[in-house]
Amino acid sequence: MTEKYDVLVVGSGPGGYIAAIRAAQLGLRTAVVERDSLGGICLNWGCIPTKALLHGADVAHTLANPGQLGFTVENVRFDIEQLVAFSRSVSDRLSNGVGYLLRKNGIDLITGTAKLADKGVVDVTGADGAVTRYGADHIILATGARPRSVPGLVPDGDRIWTYFQALVPQELPQSLVVVGSGAIGVEFASLYRDLGTEVTLVELAPQIMPVEDAAVAEHVRSRFEKRGIRVHTGSTVSSAVPSATGVAVTITTPAGPEELTVDRVLVATGIQGNVEDLGLEEVGVETDRGFVVTDEWCRTSAFGIYAIGDVAGGPCLAHKASHEGVLCVEKLAGVAGVRPLDKDYVPGCTYARPQVASLGLTEAQARATGRQIRVGQFDLQASGKALAMGEPDGFVKTIFDVQTGELLGAHMVGPEVTEQIQGFGIARALEATDHDLAEVIFAHPTLSEAMHESVLSALGRPLNM
Repeated sequence: MTEKYDVLVVGSGPGGYIAAIRAAQLGLRTAVVERDSLGGICLNWGCIPTKALLHGADVAHTLANPGQLGFTVENVRFDIEQLVAFSRSVSDRLSNGVGYLLRKNGIDLITGTAKLADKGVVDVTGADGAVTRYGADHIILATGARPRSVPGLVPDGDRIWTYFQALVPQELPQSLVVVGSGAIGVEFASLYRDLGTEVTLVELAPQIMPVEDAAVAEHVRSRFEKRGIRVHTGSTVSSAVPSATGVAVTITTPAGPEELTVDRVLVATGIQGNVEDLGLEEVGVETDRGFVVTDEWCRTSAFGIYAIGDVAGGPCLAHKASHEGVLCVEKLAGVAGVRPLDKDYVPGCTYARPQVASLGLTEAQARATGRQIRVGQFDLQASGKALAMGEPDGFVKTIFDVQTGELLGAHMVGPEVTEQIQGFGIARALEATDHDLAEVIFAHPTLSEAMHESVLSALGRPLNM
């Protein structure tokens, strides 16, 4: 055995590198094993580069509609390769930043592919094939996830894409079918439509964005269709046959089959955990449907082995992974006052146009609990700031328990709601009631005033609608 650590983290994504930093802060000798680029999928192929591309799409939208603000824009040209290069430069910069943070905190970086050899023992295979053995009192698996495969829709990296190819297109497709309308599918549908691609969005569930409140999903669908995105719900892609010039697609809809030929198909039907070739079975780590099974402290069924982030199951979000990384390390280190994660209240954000942000229960879920609830809603058509920005489409919806005033759910759709949802998260963490929130002074004019108005609406005393 070459080295012995207190904590060894497998994977350097937003769960892994944060867990390592917190462990080092607590005085634990720590190492991170990474086989690819620092920062994981989120930084290199997910959260960060998609937001860089979506920023380009926002600029495209602004340039396409400058007249209302008095501008005339002519002879605008777009270079997809330059936008992709910008997104990659952002990812590279942040990946280098993760390396700096590891060095700053005295964390060893081990490059290679890790496999559990025994409880407390990890073998790492380097690029040259050499295997080095490491020991650790605590091993944290943070290996992330990858796109889920769908029968009959096998990505070929050319005509049928996963999000990997959608992030680095060599040319802008004229037409695109997006299969799946979770956050990934909706973001890419919005992105490519703003860049000029004809987009068809296909979803098996009765509504797009199946995890969101029904009112939010319906609003987004309406706005998408207004933008020219064709939406099919309760539908499947029954066949997709690629050729040298496109993909022949058959969509099975409630109204019958529809056939069309498009340049590309993007498969965005979810993700599956990276659990293969880790030696999990040999050391007794239980998995279920492609994810590692953990308890509320991120402990697996094998003593001394933990799992955080996407590999441990949903919600598969970077900030959930980071939070789990911290609570996992603090619990194993014996820090007092550590609380388990309430997964129902991890905020979810979708960076499409319009943006969507939510936490807690949908209205249907809240009613299903049998509680008496209060629901408030404020339309951005009555928001001075939203009107001044020329973006008054959207609303804020809040759900409270009548008896206790507890915030059960918050659902937002509209401009920059992803920057505002944390306000409801703070309120929830501090156990603020509906009456408490009603007493908060919100600055005017701001988009966040809609949050206040939604609370007042729930209490039956709205002031601006």
